Amino acid sequence: MSFGRLERPEASRPMSDINMTPLIDVMLVLLVIFMITAPLMTSSLKLDLPKAEGAKPTDAAQFITVAVDPQGSLFWGDEAVNAEQLKLRVRQAALRNPGTEVQLRADKRVPYGRIAELIGLVQEGGLSRIGFVTESAGP
Repeated sequence: MSFGRLERPEASRPMSDINMTPLIDVMLVLLVIFMITAPLMTSSLKLDLPKAEGAKPTDAAQFITVAVDPQGSLFWGDEAVNAEQLKLRVRQAALRNPGTEVQLRADKRVPYGRIAELIGLVQEGGLSRIGFVTESAGP
């Protein structure tokens, strides 16, 4: 029987390369997390939406968000606009796709008259699908 020698022929060298694979994996996971959560944090306009039971989310392919704060100011998404700017933007959205839905977010303290004016502006702009955004009344 022959046994090999137990000693190594040359001394082992320390590894001087950095393994980049775990770093890349962590960075890709963080990128995916931020890509998923960024659209959820887009609304910085604080509104006290009315509560309603039975409200279902829309299945509209294209939509625009219009908001009214408690002071009656109009917002296109999170950008403050006046009535003429809003009508112009709605008209542009209607030209791109007449089936675009307008999602109306209004604070529950906004008077009904202001909401009716906003609906009139949207309809003058050429869009007729209007959805009212509410919070669920459940626990």
